[in-house]
Amino acid sequence: MRKHFLFLFLASIAISSVHSQTRGNRVGFIDMEYILQNVNSYTETNALLEEKAEKWKQEIESKKLEINKVKEALTAEKPLLTKSLIEERETEITFLENELLDLQQKRFGPNGLLMSQKSLLVKPIQDQVFTAVQDIAEAKKYDFIFDKSSDLTLLFADKRFDISDQVLRIINRTEKREQLSKKELAAEQEKEEKEDAIADNPNLAERQKILDERKAAREKILADRKLAQEQKKKEYEERRQKILDDRAAKKNGTVSETTKTNSANPAITNEPKTVQEDALTEAEIAKQKAIKAKEKAAEDRKKLIEDRKKALEERRLQIIRQRDSIKAAREEKLKQ
Repeated sequence: MRKHFLFLFLASIAISSVHSQTRGNRVGFIDMEYILQNVNSYTETNALLEEKAEKWKQEIESKKLEINKVKEALTAEKPLLTKSLIEERETEITFLENELLDLQQKRFGPNGLLMSQKSLLVKPIQDQVFTAVQDIAEAKKYDFIFDKSSDLTLLFADKRFDISDQVLRIINRTEKREQLSKKELAAEQEKEEKEDAIADNPNLAERQKILDERKAAREKILADRKLAQEQKKKEYEERRQKILDDRAAKKNGTVSETTKTNSANPAITNEPKTVQEDALTEAEIAKQKAIKAKEKAAEDRKKLIEDRKKALEERRLQIIRQRDSIKAAREEKLKQ
């Protein structure tokens, strides 16, 4: 019985070993520097930290200039100073230099403020990366995942084993989910599932790439059409303005620069008008005729009113004269 059990145990070990050798080890890697550069929260905070570091550098440079001024002053005044004063100045310079060195170590040393704040800045993202790597390794059965930017010497790595974009996608999704509502979160999860399916399936990824290229081509065609329409509209407006300017110049008894140019160049003068120019000319002529007709009707109406006023005035004067003559006749009759 014991021999039978031992035989089964050894057989199971052998089978699992053969299965492992047949499947092969699945290896992946990440690039931590690439991930950090593409995480928004890190880049924004790191930019602020770099500004602070730049101010620290300016402070150190100003202190260096002060020390150099003290040294130059000592060199210039040394022949006039006593030995004790010279030693006192040199001691002061040494103190200032040590103080500057301490400040440099405090700000930029291995255990300085810059390194400690960078560590505090990177640590939360490193934790997120570690969690994301574990999730990916468990879901996709990875045996080993390395960090390309670490001290590990990686002489060659095929890009298809790089899971940095997958890790970055998980981190960005986590940040985005914190700001979404339930409805937006459901839509985002659906979008994430689609992206994961495309990332895991090379055929789907290739198909999506083709669709994106077609979409970009369609958008380019639409943009070109819109640009061409705007160009045609601009040319039409320029031709219309040219016609109006020429008419205004003829009306005022002057010749425009364009007309002079066309007179000097027969090829331009004899060039046939386009359909749009003909249509524009006819429309302008009709418009001018309508304006003139309205003006003539207004003048006729004004003349008619004036004639009526004149007739009424003449009739009124005639009645007044008749009344005056009748009144005079009566007065004459009464006198007799």
